Amino acid sequence: MRKIAHIVNPVKIGIQSDLYYAQDITFETMRMAKEYVKDKLEIELFTTQYPEDHSIIPDYFIKTKDLEKSVLDFNDFKKKRKLPTIKGILDCLYETTDAEYLVYTNVDIAVVPHFYETINHIIEQGYDGFIINRRRVSETYTKVEQIPLLIADVGEPHPGFDCFVFHRSLYAHFKLHNICVGIPFIGIALAHNTFCFAQRFKLFTDLHLTIHIGMEIMKNWGDKEYFRHNKS
Repeated sequence: MRKIAHIVNPVKIGIQSDLYYAQDITFETMRMAKEYVKDKLEIELFTTQYPEDHSIIPDYFIKTKDLEKSVLDFNDFKKKRKLPTIKGILDCLYETTDAEYLVYTNVDIAVVPHFYETINHIIEQGYDGFIINRRRVSETYTKVEQIPLLIADVGEPHPGFDCFVFHRSLYAHFKLHNICVGIPFIGIALAHNTFCFAQRFKLFTDLHLTIHIGMEIMKNWGDKEYFRHNKS
C-alpha cells in the first residue's frame, strides 16, 4: 500500500485574519480525504508548528517536532514577523516520515474528498513531481458545516502555486535557502525545484482538487522587506 505524507503549517491567529476560518475547513477536508481512501492508501497527516500553535491543531494530525527558527534568524527586519521557512517545514516532514511521496499545501488550501485518490492516479501515470493549481471560491464560506457546498462550488481558476507533490528522493536536491512562507516567491521557488529535479513533471491547471476561499488573484502583501528577502 502506497504511503503519502501531507504537511501543513498551522498558526494560532486572531479572528481578523482569513486564516482564522480557513484553517478549520482545511483540517476537516484533509481528514475527510484520508477517510475516503482508508482501504486503498496509507495517508499520514502532519503539522509542523511553533509551541504556541499546539492548541488549534486537531488530534488526528501527527505533530512533527516544533519549529525552532523563523525567518527572523536569517535577516534583520524592522517589523518582526515570526514566519517559518519552507525548508524548516519540509525538513520536519522529511525527517519524520518514510513515505514514498510528500505533499505540501498552504494551510488555507482545502482539498476535495478524492484528493489523495487522484494524486495516486497521477503518480501511477509515472509523474514523480507535480503541482496542482487551486480553484478560488467566494469568501462567504467560513464554517465547517459549509464544506459540502464549498466542495460543490467549481469556482474560478487561479494561477498561483500552493500544492506540491514530489517523490521523497527529490527533496535531497532541493535548494530552498531561507525563503519564508506567507510571502511571494515561496510558490515559484518550490515550483522551480520540483520542475528541475523531477524526472517527469506536470503542472495541473484545470483540476478541481484544491480550493482557496477568496477570489483575489494577488494580495496586497505589504511588508516590502520580507518581499525583498524572498526575492533575493
